[in-house]
Amino acid sequence: MSFFSLCNCLFVYLQKYWGTPSASINNIKLYNIKTNNTMKNHPVGRYCVCLTALVSAAEMQAATENTVRKPNVIFIVADDIGYGDLSCYGEQTVNTPNVDALAASGILFTDAHATASTSTPSRYSLFTGCYNWRRNDTGIAPGDAAMIIRPDQHTIADLFREKGYTTGAIGKWHLGLGDKRGEQDWNGTITPGLKDIGFDYSCIMAATADRVPCVWIENSRIANYDPSAPVYVSYKENFPGEPTGKDNPELMTKLRPSVGHNQSIVNGIPRIGYMKGGGKALWKDENIADTISAKAVGFIQKNSNRPFFLYVGTNDIHVPRYPHPRFQGKSPMGLRGDAILQFDWTVSTIVQALKEAGIYENTLIVLTSDNGPVVDDGYQDRAAELLGKHRPWGNLRGTKYSIYEAGTRVPFIVSWPSQVKAGVSPALVSHIDLYASMAALIDTQKPAGAASDSRNQLAALLGKNQKGREYIIESSGTLAVSTGEWKYIPGRNGGKKQVPAQLYHLKEDIGEKKNVADKYPEKVKELDAILQKEKNRK
Repeated sequence: MSFFSLCNCLFVYLQKYWGTPSASINNIKLYNIKTNNTMKNHPVGRYCVCLTALVSAAEMQAATENTVRKPNVIFIVADDIGYGDLSCYGEQTVNTPNVDALAASGILFTDAHATASTSTPSRYSLFTGCYNWRRNDTGIAPGDAAMIIRPDQHTIADLFREKGYTTGAIGKWHLGLGDKRGEQDWNGTITPGLKDIGFDYSCIMAATADRVPCVWIENSRIANYDPSAPVYVSYKENFPGEPTGKDNPELMTKLRPSVGHNQSIVNGIPRIGYMKGGGKALWKDENIADTISAKAVGFIQKNSNRPFFLYVGTNDIHVPRYPHPRFQGKSPMGLRGDAILQFDWTVSTIVQALKEAGIYENTLIVLTSDNGPVVDDGYQDRAAELLGKHRPWGNLRGTKYSIYEAGTRVPFIVSWPSQVKAGVSPALVSHIDLYASMAALIDTQKPAGAASDSRNQLAALLGKNQKGREYIIESSGTLAVSTGEWKYIPGRNGGKKQVPAQLYHLKEDIGEKKNVADKYPEKVKELDAILQKEKNRK
């Protein structure tokens, strides 16, 4: 029996033998209206006085705890959305009003970076606070990759869970599952899994939408598992009798490949890799955003009365781009533009769920992208032909896969209505620092040896510091260092010819058009020393 229940039982007794009290347990006047006597003169009444004091103390404590409740934290990580894809960053062809609203009420960063220009290494660094290039196994992961983040490596989810947060991961994962490549038990429990690296709940895509297996993995098991259609996955050879894009083009009813993507066909779309089975568990690409949104909303509703950390990795606008019919044809840019609108809708469902739960004001949202944009990425979806005046990379050079700014400079918005004032920040920030910054947010320390590259930049993220990092390291086949003002890319062997060192004065040449390495040799030397120091640091 709870304390308050005990009190209420006591008052039932008092009412029976002393008459009706003049107020409820929550606003007590210890007075008997029939006898004009105060209850404190009764032995039970004296106990009641004590109980009243305890009730008041309990209520005050509850109110205090509510006031200082830890903030909820949500990371919304879009896939392949570029610096110039959102209207709050200047895009005029496609409007993203829900993302814009988030930016208008929070802080929009203009010099924020992923650590790498592709998904797997970028996400690895975000979750671990360690640069991907310090390892040789963080390249673009196949669908049957072993889990890259091992259970003994501390993650940002571990950080939150150890501080009493409920943690969740929903959507694109692309960091591998299981102990060894190609040996996952797709028809049983896939272990190790996300529960082993800090997540209480997960509902994820093993890799990407263009790679098999095309099923949702919920809490380490295939969701909606169909025992009549067990799942088999191979990245070596096809299963006998299974159709492929190469051999059965007539079955590609939704999208056709432009480059690669001609292996197993699922939902009328050819993929990378071979798959057999799945049955009712197979996803439909047009429903992927709806599934991610529904799972995110469900997690918020279930955990609205406790602090939580939630990672939401959207599939938009990664290929294959095949948004729900309610978005198709709604933009002038074809399926890629429609997918941007779908992403904006996903953001709106998350924000609305927070508002309906009454926790929006105390929720810190970080909205970003895993890397820069790409137009044609393997499917004939007319993304290049329908761009028009739209520039997914904005005024930057490069794309996804590139060491130039458009490869890693990404949208980055921080919203926390109760704590963050609206504005635009030029601070130099990186995904690498989210780990240490969140540790500072929830007042905890990094374990020894964890997140060795992450630095506390909470002041910058909350708009209290306009400078941010002294420098950032970017990676894409090679490394680069940027101070926000200067960008240095070391010379390297480019196959048949040597690629010279590159230096760009970003404050005057944001498009990295003019290499001034020969003009500023001392700056080249200074930045190269920084890069070598980082490479040599253990």
